[in-house]
Amino acid sequence: MRPIVLALPFLLALTAPAAAVPVDLELVLAVDVSGSMDQGEQALQRRGYVEAFLHPEVVAAIRSGPYGRIAASYVEWAGPGVQRVTLPWTLIETATDAEDFAAGLAEVPPTRFRGTSISGVLTFAAPLFDDNGFEGLRRIIDVSGDGPNNAGAPVTLARDAAVADGIIINGLPIQLAPGGPFGLGAGDLAAYYRDCVIGGPGAFVIPVTEEEQLLESIRRKLVLEIAGTTDLLVPAAAEAAAADCLVGERLRRVWEREP
Repeated sequence: MRPIVLALPFLLALTAPAAAVPVDLELVLAVDVSGSMDQGEQALQRRGYVEAFLHPEVVAAIRSGPYGRIAASYVEWAGPGVQRVTLPWTLIETATDAEDFAAGLAEVPPTRFRGTSISGVLTFAAPLFDDNGFEGLRRIIDVSGDGPNNAGAPVTLARDAAVADGIIINGLPIQLAPGGPFGLGAGDLAAYYRDCVIGGPGAFVIPVTEEEQLLESIRRKLVLEIAGTTDLLVPAAAEAAAADCLVGERLRRVWEREP
């Protein structure tokens, strides 16, 4: 019986990794599911992302880039070590792809956990871009949340590490309750996100202070991120002294000491 001889190119084809799919954007949607978000707010937030991917403006933004496609992943987070990939990396190129992503998101049962660690989700999300099967012109982590970092590492350390890796961080601070978690007001939360959370070229914040704003703000944010258009954005807050990037940790210690 004659031995089977395989050509070297054939062997290389069997062992070589698949080439990454080029996309206009690799996007991690990092969504707060901490206990400070009540069930109604969480349901509205989830609905906002579902409806956004069904909206013609978002689909048009996806189709507008050089490749006409993006890759997206949806991550839910709360305290340190509490992060889960709700939807893995998904190629979105057509309206049908966007509908499938929205349908998958709508089917996932809601969850709630304790704590608010923005640093934790940034540290968790940054490596998700590695070997994910896509090669984007831009990489973005989009953080939505209703309070400052109050557990885990300082948020600025995680932000700076992600930005150093070429990742842009955008923010959607949600402040629907008067006074907010730990008494941090809406304007203060927007400034906190501006000064302590977002980073990278063109990074922006869209604050939400009214429930009726949330659905539209999520859609607008996605359109701006996907299309790469940020020049029309109004600054998150008037120029003022830099926000205290450890305010959440300080307020948490005060809260824990109270009887």
